[in-house]
Parts: sequence; C-alpha cells; structure tokens
Amino acid sequence: MKFYSTNNHDLSVDFQSAVFNSMPLDKGLYMPAEIPVLDADFLQNLDQYTLPEIAYKIASVLLHEDIPAADLKALIDDAINFEAPVVKLNEDTYVLELFHGPSLAFKDFGARFMSRIMAYFLKDGEQLLDVLVATSGDTGGAVALGFLGVPNTRVTILYPKGKVSEIQELQLCSNGQNIRAIEIDGTFDDCQALVKQAFADESLNRQLRLTSANSINISRLIPQTFYYFNAVAQLYRAGKREVVFSVPSGNFGNIAAGLLAYKMGLPVKQFIAATNANDTVPRFLETGVYETRPSVQTYANAMDVGAPSNWVRIMELFSQDREKLKEMVKSYRYTDAQTVEAISAIHEQFNYVACPHTAIAWLAVKEYQLHYPSAEDTFVFLSTAHACKFPDVFSEEIFAKIQSPEQVEELKRRGKSATAMQVDFEAFKTFLLTSAAQ
Repeated sequence: MKFYSTNNHDLSVDFQSAVFNSMPLDKGLYMPAEIPVLDADFLQNLDQYTLPEIAYKIASVLLHEDIPAADLKALIDDAINFEAPVVKLNEDTYVLELFHGPSLAFKDFGARFMSRIMAYFLKDGEQLLDVLVATSGDTGGAVALGFLGVPNTRVTILYPKGKVSEIQELQLCSNGQNIRAIEIDGTFDDCQALVKQAFADESLNRQLRLTSANSINISRLIPQTFYYFNAVAQLYRAGKREVVFSVPSGNFGNIAAGLLAYKMGLPVKQFIAATNANDTVPRFLETGVYETRPSVQTYANAMDVGAPSNWVRIMELFSQDREKLKEMVKSYRYTDAQTVEAISAIHEQFNYVACPHTAIAWLAVKEYQLHYPSAEDTFVFLSTAHACKFPDVFSEEIFAKIQSPEQVEELKRRGKSATAMQVDFEAFKTFLLTSAAQ
C-alpha cells in the first residue's frame, strides 16, 4: 500500500516510510492511496470473528504488500491481547469499553500496534529512533508502555503542566529505561506545536532520526479501526443492526479511524463527534468556518485540543465536501457542569461509573436522540479511559465504587521524574541534541 500526503497527492511513500517519517516534510498527514472495501461475506458475518481475527483481516487488506502474513498475524496477536467489550446498559444503549489494555485507555490499541510495527522494521545497527509524542492525558501513558524496553528506541513525551491527572502523570513519568517526560508550562496545543516544529527543523532531522507516536502517525490510526468492527460484531450477536457511534473527540484521531472503517465497509448508520468546550469542529459544521482557538482546560482533559490534527484526514475522507461530511457526522459540545451531571445521571440510571470523556459521549447520544428519534437505532458510546484516572471529578459516593486495577497501585508506589520546560522550541531542540550526545 502506498500513502500520500494530504498536502500533495503526488507525494507517495511506502508504509515503512510513512511510519518512520510520521509527518511529510510538506506538513501534511499520510493517508492510504486507496481505501479498500472489505468483502461482503466478511462484513455480513462479522459476528463469527474474534477481535484478533478482525484486526488481522483489516490489517492484511491494508498492509499485505508490506508485512508477510505470518509476521503480521504474530504482531497483531502480541499487540491486541486484551478485550474491548460492548456492555449493555439498556435495550438500545451500549458502552464500548476501550480501557482494558495496560495503560487503561483506548490509546493502547494504537500505541502497542505502532511500537511493534516500528520494532519489526528496525534493523540491528541502525541509528537510534527518537520517538516524540505530545499528550493531553492518555496518549503518553499508552506510548510509554508500548515502547518500554523496545531496543534502539528512545521516547520523549511532552505534557502540559497541571493539566493531566495524577495517575496519567505517573504513567508518563515513572517508567525510566528508554522513556523520558517533559513537563511543558503551557497547553496541549503548545506541546503538539513543539513536536511539529521538531519534525520541520532540517538541522535537527539531520542529526536525529525522529518519528512521532501521536495520532498523526498512520500506524496509530489503522489499529483504531479494529474496535469499531469488533463492536459491530458483538452487536450482531445481540441481534442489533442499525448502529450509531458516539465518540468523545479531542485530536479527532479516534473518530477519524471510525470514518476510515466506514469507508472500508463498516456497517454503521451515523457517527457523533462529542466535544467539550474545545469546540472547533462543532463550530465548523454549524458555520462552515474552520477556526482554531487556544485550548481550554476541562475535566475531560484528553479532549482539550483547540487545533485537532486529524481533522485534515477526515476532510480528506470526504473529499473536502462539508455537506457530505455533515450527513455522516453530527457534533455536539458540553460544559464541565453538564459533564458532572451526566456522570451522576449515568450512575443513577445504569449503576455504571463513566469517566468524564465517556459521559460527554453519552450526552451526545441523548441529544442526537432528541433530534433524530428512531426505534430502530442502537447507540454505542465509547468509553476511552478507566474512571480511576479522574478521582477529582466524582462525588464521594461514586468514587467509592471505582475499583482501581493493580497497575494503578503500583504506579502510586513509584516516583515522578520529568524535566520542566517553558514553551520554547530552542530549549526543546537543545534538550534533544544534548541528550543525544550523552
């Protein structure tokens, strides 16, 4: 499969180049030159396949020319070794739990797949691979665990000071080995801008072999399609067919993957992009004006993104046609106050504890139902992180019902190690070059 830049359709590279280069020099994002549609028999019989079997089928269709079948199957079996269950709340409402991986967040799908892809392509004796990642909460932890101990790699995670939860921060800052963290006195957008500047800096790229672990990397996007097909497979087993997905959206990689899956044949009726106060996309769909703004801090911190990188991919999937996009994607925004109310309502109605991102996705389901009532629809809202990561958001009654996994208790026994830094590209560049010389 060849991959082109969203800024230059004539620029075409193979998968390995797209993975390691991460972002083209023209500052576009890589997209598959062709989007293959999965065969009808597979799509109609999704309920007969397991998650690893679904993942292998999708990956093999996209990457069959790049990785031999046996190697690809082994890679997927190693990376996707946890469940993503669809949990029934009532007859028409389900929650897709994506937090059963090692970092307790949906980012484990992309980070584990990507780290193993990079390890597969890396050859002994090659230049050290410097992996840069900006995180608003969950990406960094998933990348840290995905790459921990991977030979010939070094991971640098940038995160905004005071804007991630305690557990999220410990997941970034307590690993050691080939993982290091930088605490940026700014926002996620500042962190993301520093990473992008690094990729665009010619002198830095002459000295270091840089790649990204953010969702701008195409190897992060592909594995996120797996759980959409797997969710539909589970719903088919329950006799459900008309599916609407509600996706909590920040950098818009999660829903971009869902829309890529849709283009590959995913049987889905509608997508809902649920956002917090960082509402660049809802405003665009309403007005036709795409205007980014500085991100603002909310309880749903992983969604605190004012300039979502993956939006260009979504527009590309719909050939820049906003009207066609609006037919498939609805988008709603919610405040912190509404988020807290939703957490309580979900607990009261379903005896279920939802993290703030998950609660926002549920709110969007309720709003969509008001505008587009249908007795045939089955709603699936995505739960992107374990509730234990956000202790300050819950009432004492609800928090008491959260059972923290053992890895959380282990994190709390470790110490934090991070480098403090201002929003200063020259300081970041110096850090990278100085550490490379050590």
